[in-house]
Amino acid sequence: MCLLGPLRCARRQANDHNKFVHEIMSESGEDVYLYIYDLSNGMARLLSSSIIGRQLDGIWHTGIVVYNREYFYGTQGVQVAEPGGVIGPPLEKLKLGTTHVPLEIFEEYLNGLHETEFRGEEYHLLSHNCNHFSDAVSNFLISSGIPSHIVSLPEDILNTPQGQLFRPLIERIANDSSIRANTIAFLRRNAQELEYQELNQDIEAARLHSLALRERRNEIKEKIAKREQKKIKKRRKNSESGDFSQLNKMSESVETQPPAGDADAAQIVQNLEDDERKEREEKKKNREPPIVYKDAIDVHIEFDTLVGLIDGKLNEEEQQSLEELHQYMLQDEGSWALGENFLEFIGRLLTDKSLNEGVSLRTLNVLAAAALKDDVILMLHQDRRQHIMMNYAYGVDRLPLPQQQALTLFICNLFENLGSSEWLLYISEWSYNNNQISNIRVTTKVAVNAILSEDEDMRDRGTAILYNLATKEVFDDVAVELTMAVLQFLSKPPPEAQLFRCLKAIARFCQISAQDVPQLIQMIGPHPSSFKGSSQRNDDLIAEISRKVR
Repeated sequence: MCLLGPLRCARRQANDHNKFVHEIMSESGEDVYLYIYDLSNGMARLLSSSIIGRQLDGIWHTGIVVYNREYFYGTQGVQVAEPGGVIGPPLEKLKLGTTHVPLEIFEEYLNGLHETEFRGEEYHLLSHNCNHFSDAVSNFLISSGIPSHIVSLPEDILNTPQGQLFRPLIERIANDSSIRANTIAFLRRNAQELEYQELNQDIEAARLHSLALRERRNEIKEKIAKREQKKIKKRRKNSESGDFSQLNKMSESVETQPPAGDADAAQIVQNLEDDERKEREEKKKNREPPIVYKDAIDVHIEFDTLVGLIDGKLNEEEQQSLEELHQYMLQDEGSWALGENFLEFIGRLLTDKSLNEGVSLRTLNVLAAAALKDDVILMLHQDRRQHIMMNYAYGVDRLPLPQQQALTLFICNLFENLGSSEWLLYISEWSYNNNQISNIRVTTKVAVNAILSEDEDMRDRGTAILYNLATKEVFDDVAVELTMAVLQFLSKPPPEAQLFRCLKAIARFCQISAQDVPQLIQMIGPHPSSFKGSSQRNDDLIAEISRKVR
């Protein structure tokens, strides 16, 4: 008999039932997984050897997954979420073993950690991070830790000669980690909403501009009509003193005037449109001009070759998309000619292994020419959901060299117009191949891959992208990442033009990240002053950078 009253008795019975369930679960065991994420999104593998002298496969973040939940540690302390629900799909799911620890006991253990050893304020990027938490929890659940190379990664890096140089910088970043984490989280939450708002604002602005233009045209037509009416009245007045035949001649003359008036109106409207075009061009001139390659591609040859390679291999819908591409590129139709399935067609041409390898190359070359068009942004906005172009570009380092060259050219040429250049900098993220990527991450990766290439064309186009990025507003983490790549690139003296682009970028990045970038230059080198004498414009930039680097 229960003596605690009906409500308390029911609660006790419910708790007893839950305890019984957990005991059964503990007897059968619960699988324990380590979810492993690469916070560098592949950049560590690309840059680590040249910077610290050893190969790193990633910068690891981990969480323990058990009882259908993921447990991890950060600046907010011990936290829990749906598996893969914080950063996105993991790079690897490593089964650690099976635990028989009941859920209630495990939760009590976590509460203890949250209040003692793993409080949020105890977090340290190097010595007390998410991987140390995962190791401790794994030992509690299955009496063995996580792979040692994950836990020891920070010390392994710092124990290298170059790593020792990085220690002060990393320590400072570690002290600011909570601020950075909160900032990044805020940006990720709001980026997609902001871009959506910006797109709506652009559409609304275009609509209002169109209405204003229509009103202006109507006003001009009214003025023209009034002017013609005055001419008619004047002619009638003059005819009063003439004979009837003269009046008929004047009438005939009046009747032929409206078409002439329409022609005048059309000419005035054309003049207005020319003025607007000149205004857009003036705005383009006022910004720092980007470096693009307008004569690198003969689009007629590339398109004809592409057609020959895919002849007989397209279905009816794809044939229509090919015709749309022809209208857009060769008949100079606007991007309105491109249908809603156009980018899916492009995706097939880029990735279908059953097609000749030259198909993807010719497609990229045609796209590189399309990137110079002022309305290409409308095509790019169609890619907001599937991210066909940027998903493909993210794998740039695994493509054959000709495709890498063409893809790099495409990205570089997108800086020609304001809209498409801003599109390259979008920060809203999506999941692709177990990585969280964004337009700016992909753009940065393409730039770094090109800058560090052994191919001269790649390096030339890569430094052009670098220069173009430096003319835009980028975040400090992008500035730091690009600076590391540039410093590696400068380990061998480049041609004067490429050196200018690099120095221009470094000078700009010193403004964006006033502490980190100068410290990197000091620690990694070479110092810009070692390039004095190449040209006056480069010497001016070297002097500017030297004032930032103490």
